[in-house]
Amino acid sequence: MKLAITGGTGFVGRNIAKVLVQDGHEVVLVARGHNRTDSSIISLLGVTLVRADLSDIDKLAEAFGGCAGIAHCAGINRELGRQTYETVHVQGTHNVIAAARRAGVPRLSFISFLRARPGCGSGYHETKWAAEELIRKSGLDYTVFKCGVIYGKGDHMLDHLSHAFYTFPIFAFVGFTDQRIRPNAVEDVARVVAFSLTKAALSRQTVAVVGPEELTLRAAVRRVAEVVDRKPLMFPLPVWFHYILGWIVERIMISPLVSVAQVQMLAEGIAEASPPCDTLPPDLAPTIRFSADQIRKGLPAPGPFRLHDLRGFRRSAPVTHARGFFYEMP
Repeated sequence: MKLAITGGTGFVGRNIAKVLVQDGHEVVLVARGHNRTDSSIISLLGVTLVRADLSDIDKLAEAFGGCAGIAHCAGINRELGRQTYETVHVQGTHNVIAAARRAGVPRLSFISFLRARPGCGSGYHETKWAAEELIRKSGLDYTVFKCGVIYGKGDHMLDHLSHAFYTFPIFAFVGFTDQRIRPNAVEDVARVVAFSLTKAALSRQTVAVVGPEELTLRAAVRRVAEVVDRKPLMFPLPVWFHYILGWIVERIMISPLVSVAQVQMLAEGIAEASPPCDTLPPDLAPTIRFSADQIRKGLPAPGPFRLHDLRGFRRSAPVTHARGFFYEMP
């Protein structure tokens, strides 16, 4: 079976691709550029990379030709120049749907966010919800996956936490209320999405994808710190402080430590879908716990943030489709 993945070189996209290739499927990775985080994905047998922007319906339709399904993973966690939430999440999804229809692709799986919803004051949340609505009304056979925290090798959650612990002697929690999260191992997410595409499962459903273990955000952070053997001084600071921090680091870091949208996510918790939606059947539900061994598997090489992590200190930054502190935002 031939399948396409938008944001295909990003964190979630490339992990879905690996599952599909292992199962013997042909995969077309659709991406604006090459994410250097894991170059091995484009060299796998059965994988084709097509450089295409979500604004180019003709190029997208060409890339989707002959495909039986599409995993739509492309997205951003901050607005930068012409890459706005509206253009990427809403207009981009509109174009993916139009290109899928033109190419005769019957099935579309969309990676959304667990708490994407209208009228919440966050451009990220609201445009991801708008994209969900476009897909639900598209006439295609679809599945919308509302995912919470996604972590694993090459993510930004473990990557940024690890580097932060090696860089700073302190760590500030978001707000004074310790919210809850249910971390998803990327292997679980990739398995479920691949199954939905190849087996036409979860047809016309919007489902929540959350990990099997619920814990507080502070407990999750401390668990990572223990694994990397660092002991920063940890304490809470007001949510407004983190909004200011997010605004600043969005403008100075290539991959921001935390974005403004993610501050809202962390401040309200990432354990339950909003609005409520279907749950995965038991045989598809995530099973991998946020254990020390699993965290260790996903950690980057130890070390602090460096100058090349700042905008202006790297001549040519790799194009990424994933990007986030606590959420791999497609």
